[in-house]
Amino acid sequence: MNKNEKTCIVSCSVLEPELQRLVEEGKLDVDLVFVNKNFHVDYSLIEQNLRKTLEATLKRYPKRAVVLVYGDLCLGQDNEMNKLAKEYGIIKIDALNCIDCQLGGKGKSDEVNPEHNLMFMGTGMIDFFKDMKTQLTIHGVAEEDFKKMFSGVEGFVILDTVDNSDECRCELEKLNTGVRIIETRKIGVELVLSVVMAAMGKR
Repeated sequence: MNKNEKTCIVSCSVLEPELQRLVEEGKLDVDLVFVNKNFHVDYSLIEQNLRKTLEATLKRYPKRAVVLVYGDLCLGQDNEMNKLAKEYGIIKIDALNCIDCQLGGKGKSDEVNPEHNLMFMGTGMIDFFKDMKTQLTIHGVAEEDFKKMFSGVEGFVILDTVDNSDECRCELEKLNTGVRIIETRKIGVELVLSVVMAAMGKR
């Protein structure tokens, strides 16, 4: 890796608040490219738009300078995201999904929620569900049907990464999911930084 070569991170915009904060604080000296988180309603939409973004990015940066900040499960359960990273010859972070990345990667989310009965919600995920609810309402989907999406969730855990826990709690309550908020964890952006730096070190 050429020391003068700028790293470009291609990430889901769920993690935009954390990555922008890391750049602003001078902890990451990288260029950032985001793919809209709202494509997450459909694996094929994620893949289609992620491929377009990667192809455009790889015209401006060499493969060794591009780091993919997406989880193993973000294209499906059969290692699709790792296969895509390998196809393009780029490094991907070691994390299951964006929440796992916020918690430090390497399957940490499974360790802290082994029964998968909690839902971890940071700024990006709350915005994702806000946008989804707006679109569902526009298309005539009833509030009760939106609530059914959370039927297996026993509680929300707010992940406060960018010092906005009060705002997160307020926006989450406005969603009116019927799920209680059981905890707020003030975790900052250092765990995301560690996951990204580990991937950058593999190049």
